[in-house]
Amino acid sequence: MHNYPYSLYILTFLTSLLVSLLLTPLFRLLALKLKILDVPFSAIKTHKNPVPYLGGAAIFIGWLFSLVLVRFFTDFPTGTLHSLRGIVLGATLMVILGLVDDRTPKGIGFRSKFLVQTLAALIIILFDIRIHFITPNFLAILATLIWIIGITNSFNIVDIMDGLSSGIAVIAALAFLFIALPSEEIYVNFCAAALAGGILGFMPFNLSKKAKIFMGDAGSLTIGFLLAALSLGTSYTKINYIGIFSPFLILALPIYDTMLVMFLRWKKGLSPFLGSKDHFALRLEKIGFSRKEILVVSYTASVVFSFSAYLITRLSVKDSIAVFCLMILLSFLTAYRIGKVKMD
Repeated sequence: MHNYPYSLYILTFLTSLLVSLLLTPLFRLLALKLKILDVPFSAIKTHKNPVPYLGGAAIFIGWLFSLVLVRFFTDFPTGTLHSLRGIVLGATLMVILGLVDDRTPKGIGFRSKFLVQTLAALIIILFDIRIHFITPNFLAILATLIWIIGITNSFNIVDIMDGLSSGIAVIAALAFLFIALPSEEIYVNFCAAALAGGILGFMPFNLSKKAKIFMGDAGSLTIGFLLAALSLGTSYTKINYIGIFSPFLILALPIYDTMLVMFLRWKKGLSPFLGSKDHFALRLEKIGFSRKEILVVSYTASVVFSFSAYLITRLSVKDSIAVFCLMILLSFLTAYRIGKVKMD
């Protein structure tokens, strides 16, 4: 394994951040000109006026450009280049899927989305980015497909409030980076740094009142896909086997929101693939939290979960089990309380 100076990861992060900062307002103007807008045509939309998309394209280009640039400063091992090619191919497919969906007034059907997502997942599986601890192989591949598609869609589902999905994604990307350091699979380190920078470059415009832009499905689906891929490239069990649960903790909020929304829709006799206002963030808003407070609570929870994930990769088995059980207990208590909130 190669050990690169941390300055290269900082360069990757800053390059992606700068490119995204520069491109996001330009893509906003382009979206307005081409009328690529999120029009609030249904009651489940939480904004009142049309908002331009294409923020996801700026994030993707910032991520990709920084990886290409750093390649010229770095002697990547053959295995790392192989993995990066697979991730770039899969992520490009996700961006195209998202752009088509964003360009379609009422979006494309979930079956078409699943088909393309499955193809993107199979691409990175062919590049050997998959679950390796499950046997036989066909079960490992099936589990990998479910994980990638599930995480990809979870960030799309949780993207219902400015700064929510993007902020959680930044924390998750940095968590995978810190757990993977100092070496591990090098693609994880560079991809994670580039992804965090690209998203942070987009967020000021997403949170702006005057120059607002959404990342759209092109952003949320691609971010979810990249984080799913990153989670498969790190070893969590060098000290104890409990570390295998780290990705679940790092991605706890989008996983929780997906399961909550799908369960409540099923309970109401609705399709789990149709939109609704059953999200945890909207339930917190119903209780009386402001949107700024919801972001603070969500970011804090993500940091706590991510730090717990880091701990269970470093502590003894006994201490790791204690930390993991504590987080599960807190999760169930919080989920029970939020689930009791009645939505209109």
